[in-house]
Amino acid sequence: MPIFSNNSEQRTEFYKELQRREQQWWQARQRFIMLRERQIFWFGDNSLIMWLLWQLVSYVVVATVLMLLSKVLHMTLPLWQYMVVFGIQTLIFVTMFACKDRLANHLQSNIDKADLVREQALNEMVILASDSIFPDIHAHAPISLQHIHERYEAQLRLGSLQCLLQKEVEAGRLLLSQNEISARVLPPELADDELTPYAGKMIYKSMI
Repeated sequence: MPIFSNNSEQRTEFYKELQRREQQWWQARQRFIMLRERQIFWFGDNSLIMWLLWQLVSYVVVATVLMLLSKVLHMTLPLWQYMVVFGIQTLIFVTMFACKDRLANHLQSNIDKADLVREQALNEMVILASDSIFPDIHAHAPISLQHIHERYEAQLRLGSLQCLLQKEVEAGRLLLSQNEISARVLPPELADDELTPYAGKMIYKSMI
């Protein structure tokens, strides 16, 4: 457990709760990014091509499965049965494509909910950080993101610390000497790796 400038039991408890909330925020962030990637894939600018390619792939998969079943069961399916299967498959595709806007709206609704959960979790983290790590960071400023990460024994992710500190920057209580490097759009498993080369150059100065 890191040693705070004012090492009180209450601040330590706030820090432990901050760690728990960070896990919740990270999961919410991961879900948000997954939904956004799904939206871009299925409903982005090139979505029509992706839908057609997916349908083509499904035709190939179904045809392959039918051929394998025919060989395994030692039976020959007549052409009309193939046509019925592909006809049903096409009907399903046309129905889903006709409901594309409704599916897109449903996905957007899920994205909005995930974004709200993520933002609420981050706000809760900020409140806990205000009672635990922020006073300590201000007391040791100027300090780099890398040193902050090491000071808390890497128990908080770089991406989490960057988002928390950015809230302090936006509130005017910290000043970031380098341009902001946002990790919000990066996949959770890559966010820290992307921030690592810049963490030592991101110097935070206290304005209070």
